[in-house]
Amino acid sequence: MFLKRVPALVATLLVAASTQAWAAFPDKPIKIVIGFPAGGPLDQHARLLTERLQAVLGQPLIVDYKPGAGGSVGAEAVARSPADGYTIMLANTGVMVINGALYNKLPYNTLKDFVPIARTAQQPLALLVNNNVPAKNLKEFRDYAAKNPGKLNYGSAGNGGISHLVPEMFKNAAGLFMVHIPYRGSAPAFTDLMAGQVQFMAESIPQAASYHKQGKVRALAVTSRERNPALPDIPTAIESGLKDFEVVGFYGFLAPAGTPPDVVAKLSDAFKQVLTNPEMRNRMVSQGADPAFLDSAGFAKFLAAETPRWEKAVKASGARMD
Repeated sequence: MFLKRVPALVATLLVAASTQAWAAFPDKPIKIVIGFPAGGPLDQHARLLTERLQAVLGQPLIVDYKPGAGGSVGAEAVARSPADGYTIMLANTGVMVINGALYNKLPYNTLKDFVPIARTAQQPLALLVNNNVPAKNLKEFRDYAAKNPGKLNYGSAGNGGISHLVPEMFKNAAGLFMVHIPYRGSAPAFTDLMAGQVQFMAESIPQAASYHKQGKVRALAVTSRERNPALPDIPTAIESGLKDFEVVGFYGFLAPAGTPPDVVAKLSDAFKQVLTNPEMRNRMVSQGADPAFLDSAGFAKFLAAETPRWEKAVKASGARMD
């Protein structure tokens, strides 16, 4: 009888030991992998959060840059890391939901190879036109573009990026035909927008708001559901007649698939605590990111809904990367 009870007793002790181990999480530094070079928007976002996260979690957080292939190199590295919560990824819209449709061979699947921890921010865009375009609002621009099919160009920071795909979504929603002109980054695209070489762009709020307020371009609408504090007088695309047109970029943290639920929950709660701090929220807004916390379950549901939406946009654009 005693011998029969030994396996059950051992199993119970192992479960208890495992539970106790995860209860102590974290007991060493946590690495945050970013699939882009230092100094970019994701790096700024990570560094904004890490100081308070370290205070909440009681351990240092180390940012590790693994740039390449639109963030895919870093994502693959995290997907292959131990599922223990000590290596996590900060990623954006491109890495999580665009790359799967953009790249012919992607070494990871967001919905299968990761467990979401938390969505931390959203980034609405502004729809902009050159000052010489005879349109003061989005409805007037739609009418103008409809009367000039194929005669208007829109610029982007490059093929397959969010500044390329959001105008494609706008074109499809409004039934318009405009020609895409890709650039190597947003700076040269803005230069040509101001010069009139391209007539339309979609760009993140901070840069768009700055140029709009300087009178160098004209903002017609923002792509979020609510108006943006940086452009309070500019209506949303929904207000302007595009029903349900809400398109925003987003940032979030993910861990390798198989990471224990208790660990994910602890990390998710840490992000929630940090993002409820008023000073932190104000600093995020100043960087052009709206605080938008979702816990693990909410973020998973969000990603499942966003993935086919962006896949459709990539397919419509014809963009592909090898």
